Amino acid sequence: MINYISCGVLWLGLALKLRDLVGHRGDPFLRAITALLALASLCWLLGSPPTVGAINRATGVANLAAPLTYAVITAYSAACLVLVVYWRDGRRGRATARRWIISYAVVIAAIGILFALGDARAERRVDFDTYYATTPYIREMIVLYLVAHLTAVTVTGLWSVRWAMGTTVHGWVRASLLTLGLGTALSAGYSLSRLVAAVARWCGEDWTALATELSPGFAGAGAFLTVTGVLLPFVGHHAARWWHELRAYTQLAPLERQLEDLLKRRTLRLRRPLSPLVWLPWRQSSIHNGLSALQAHLDQALYEQTYERELRRTDDLEQAEANALATTIAAAAVSERAGRPAVLDAGHSPLQPQHLELPVLVRIAGSLNAPGGARPAPAHTDAAAGSTA
Repeated sequence: MINYISCGVLWLGLALKLRDLVGHRGDPFLRAITALLALASLCWLLGSPPTVGAINRATGVANLAAPLTYAVITAYSAACLVLVVYWRDGRRGRATARRWIISYAVVIAAIGILFALGDARAERRVDFDTYYATTPYIREMIVLYLVAHLTAVTVTGLWSVRWAMGTTVHGWVRASLLTLGLGTALSAGYSLSRLVAAVARWCGEDWTALATELSPGFAGAGAFLTVTGVLLPFVGHHAARWWHELRAYTQLAPLERQLEDLLKRRTLRLRRPLSPLVWLPWRQSSIHNGLSALQAHLDQALYEQTYERELRRTDDLEQAEANALATTIAAAAVSERAGRPAVLDAGHSPLQPQHLELPVLVRIAGSLNAPGGARPAPAHTDAAAGSTA
């Protein structure tokens, strides 16, 4: 069951990357990622004993699932190498990637030929490697795929760790390379344990447990970390973006609360969407609607006076602007709620807060939320009302 669950999870990751690949078909790095995810899922699918039995029954060839699985494992090994080559060198690594692909294609062809030459009539769904470790041609096939796998994961791990330790990568990419290196190191335990079990069989010992009980653990942990390493930059980038948006959504709450009454009375806000992924644009749109409705009540004189005072106090242009806008917006909200006449014609107001970018809105909200933060000054509010009476 764990094989099929792992296969399903990999298919989910594959579906996410296929969506990117559709729009960037010429990107060799994306092609390598999708190939790796597809082959990793096939390794889990073909390695499951029920699948092994189904393939053997469907084809009528005892143990045909073995060379098929070994061919997919070999292709997966090549995909790991090609992925790191394209990741590190981009299109300049095309020649290197091609050499690895050709080399492992030859190995896959040799696996098929050796199986055809050998005699593996007794079906072995779990212990094929050790049971046929002394059978001519089958023995060579087993050693060939294990050495190919061990070579690929060792080289991939060394490349990944060496690159991660350099000065050219940081953050999610470095974490990804280190995770990929650890995953391939654990994957090496899969081929090593099976090789040791085969050698023990040649020496007359029975260490089948290494191949049937220990190696699957290495394979599972290694594949999980390898795929995690591959997807980490993608997942990390989106997680960081979602966290930034959620944080900004929370930070904008004081400004939306300042406009709450206006938004409700004039029905300027849509119902909050169910998906948290669009909460930020929803709140930003509500704030812009409220600020547009307040446009005619924004007192330019109050803004300029507050700006000059805050600039002297903070010596920070951005913070002085945010504090002045927060005070002006708070005063305008009070004025509009009280039904006082507009200060200016909205179309000719020099203040246009409905066009403010997100960072400025966040600073305004911070000013409103600060202890003793921006509040409408009664004197200015009354003066504004009197000037338009």
